[in-house]
Amino acid sequence: MKKELLDILCCPTCKGNLDLKINKEEKGEIIEGVFSCKKCSCNYTIEDGIPNLLPK
Repeated sequence: MKKELLDILCCPTCKGNLDLKINKEEKGEIIEGVFSCKKCSCNYTIEDGIPNLLPK
């Protein structure tokens, strides 16, 4: 996942702001990590460079 996308992403459940914890990064792209919503506390994983932003 490209870092440039971070500015346009929001929580799919409540539209709140997302915090990002990067677990693995290669060549400027996020490979593994977790998005956490500040508002509703939902978590969304990033695996193999693909964010899973499906609402719970």
